[in-house]
Amino acid sequence: MTNATERREKLVELFREVQRCTRCPLSATRTQPVFGAGNANADLMFVGEAPGAQEDLQGVPFVGRAGNLLNELLAENGLARDDVFIANVLKSRPPDNRDPQPEEIDACKPFLYRQVELIEPTVICTLGNFATKLLTRSNAGITRVHGEPQVHQLGGRTVQIFPIFHPAAGLRTPSVKEKLREDFKKLPALLAAGPPPQEQPATFAPASQVEALSETAEQLGLLD
Repeated sequence: MTNATERREKLVELFREVQRCTRCPLSATRTQPVFGAGNANADLMFVGEAPGAQEDLQGVPFVGRAGNLLNELLAENGLARDDVFIANVLKSRPPDNRDPQPEEIDACKPFLYRQVELIEPTVICTLGNFATKLLTRSNAGITRVHGEPQVHQLGGRTVQIFPIFHPAAGLRTPSVKEKLREDFKKLPALLAAGPPPQEQPATFAPASQVEALSETAEQLGLLD
């Protein structure tokens, strides 16, 4: 079993690996990779699609209008940004915010799976089609599956995946925003239910045993 110090080191190592990554052509056009940010001990993890323009500049996910809506919906349900961890399928911004390409998703998904393995969330909210289809390994679209939790093996763990609409879609369409709001109301009960039974032992110690991250990790936005 990996101890807390080793676990901190591995998370920082993963960040540095993402910084160096040149697995796909997006490494040549990004300003900087967007690793993810939030609470490294989070029970709740959000996975979006890819960084946008502001995320690419700041190196932090969901810092624009969609991020503001996400923060608002969290607050309505007794949660805060500091309670969760937020990442994306892609760690680099696609030019002109185009859709992720299959080869880009293939290059980035090992980083996402490793984040799940290290953070050990109880619930993963997939925001929109790309994250939902990747993590559920299904072609079912978000309109069909939103608001219904699914149990999957991911990153060496059994987790609840909770598909919901992307906040950006809620900004464009009032009816989608209301569906988002209704789906968010289910999160407290999902978190209170705890993780699904594990089919195999987790690779790392439970999140409750993880100590504060090192100073380097804190500078990356990974809160204790």
